[in-house]
Amino acid sequence: MTPRPSNGVVLATGDLAPDRSDVASSFAATAATLRAAELTFGQLETSFAASGTRLPQARHAVLAAPGGARALADAGFNVISCAGNHCLDWGPGALLETIGHLERAGIAVIGAGENIRAARRAFVATLADRTRVALLAYCSILPADYWATAGRAGCAPMRGLTVYEQIEPDQPGTPARIHTFAERNDLAAMQADIRAARERADVVLVSLHWGIHFVRAAIADYQREVARAAVAAGADAILGHHAHILKGIETLDGRPVLYSLCNFATDLRMDPEHAARPSFKEIQALAPGWQPDFDSLYNFPPDSRWSAIARLEIAAGRIRETALLPIHIGRDAVPRLLGAEDARFDEVRGYLEAVTREAGLNGRLRLAASRLVIETEG
Repeated sequence: MTPRPSNGVVLATGDLAPDRSDVASSFAATAATLRAAELTFGQLETSFAASGTRLPQARHAVLAAPGGARALADAGFNVISCAGNHCLDWGPGALLETIGHLERAGIAVIGAGENIRAARRAFVATLADRTRVALLAYCSILPADYWATAGRAGCAPMRGLTVYEQIEPDQPGTPARIHTFAERNDLAAMQADIRAARERADVVLVSLHWGIHFVRAAIADYQREVARAAVAAGADAILGHHAHILKGIETLDGRPVLYSLCNFATDLRMDPEHAARPSFKEIQALAPGWQPDFDSLYNFPPDSRWSAIARLEIAAGRIRETALLPIHIGRDAVPRLLGAEDARFDEVRGYLEAVTREAGLNGRLRLAASRLVIETEG
């Protein structure tokens, strides 16, 4: 395998769910960038396994060929989270087979494993300048029994609890106010993991598969609670996944929280039968303007075309800069980096700034070459 550069750069992409025979083609426009970092991290949303038994609670399940693991490694990924709501779609055997394929390809896996101890284990890498970087991953989007236990494979949970408060008690059927809270045991376990990782590393990065998918700007209350708890425990940056659209940015004590990095290499075919299902109609209603395109590999809402890679410059034991590299994803589901001279670059920036304001977050972006630097002062 080609040696990694010694530049202190850590990249983090959005969700990965390649569903094509030539997985390498998903990274045709980005592999050179992904390979030019010391660490490149992504969130896997599929299984790389020869076979499996689809669990009844799986909603959209893709069983991809085992060779996809090698394609991710060749594209530049060397750390992957399997802490997602699709980790057990094809059963525990397929999850463990996926992890095995990734590890044999030279990719470290976090956030899932044969039991809860393995799922909560941090990966610690030493960069060229001797800075130690730890990565942890957790999932809040949890079909029944997808979380690991002492005797069951699965992912590391960071569950959220929901309470519906009737706004007008004397008016049955009127809309309710929705409150969400972090599950206390999961929150305490995550904080303990972060503190333990801090003892072994200079920089701790936490990936969270969480949030409200497809709904513009919306951030659930529990996400803010979890973010604050993670930072209080020692997390230096939070990398959000699952929503399939970009969400806003905030800084907590100078540490960046990226609520959603959208998609990266995510294939989603659609046919008339699937488009007619009530389950899809319910999700489709969350995103105005979302229409199926049966000839497209990328059947997501219009907002999902805007994405970004998080770029962290790390040196001398700290994050020196966190930035976003804007991306456009077309009908072929291939992510393409945008230069600052491209009009679509400004569209991504405008979208990020708008959803940050709409969510009441404090994130601010500054243009520097072809990246959007997250201001962390104050």
